[in-house]
Amino acid sequence: MTDYKLMARQLSSLTEGVEWYITNLSNASALIWECLDDINWAGFYIIRDGKLHLGPFQGKPACTVIEPGKGVCGTAYSFDETQLVYDVHQFPGHIACDSASNSEIVIPVHKNGNVWGVLDIDSPVTGRFTEQDKEGLEELTSIIEQFI
Repeated sequence: MTDYKLMARQLSSLTEGVEWYITNLSNASALIWECLDDINWAGFYIIRDGKLHLGPFQGKPACTVIEPGKGVCGTAYSFDETQLVYDVHQFPGHIACDSASNSEIVIPVHKNGNVWGVLDIDSPVTGRFTEQDKEGLEELTSIIEQFI
C-alpha cells in the first residue's frame, strides 16, 4: 500500500524554494515513478494553444500532443475531472501510446482556477488504480498546483 502522506511530505520538501516548474514537475514524476508499484508511465501534459503537450515524465517515449476530449488525458482536461480507468481498452477513444498499458489515472492540474495540465499515470495491470490512489494523487496534485 502506497504511503501518500509520506509522498506528499517528500514532494513538498523537493519543491520548497524551487521556482522553475519544469524542475518541480520532473522531480514529481520521478517521485511517483519510484514510489508507485506496477506503473509503466508517470508524467505531465501541459496545455499550450488549447492542446495537451508532453511535459516531464518517467517511462517510455510518449504521445507528444493530445487534443481536448481525446483519450483519457483529453477527457480529464475537457471535463476538469479525474479519470480513474479500470481497463483502458474499454475506454472510448483511448490513445495507446504504450500498448502495454491496461489501466490509467489522470488528474487535472490547475492554475488560477483553470486546468493548466494533467498528471497522467499508466499501469500494465488492469484495475491497478483505486479510490485510495485517486485521493492520494489528488493530494499530490494540490501540492503541484502551488508551484506552477
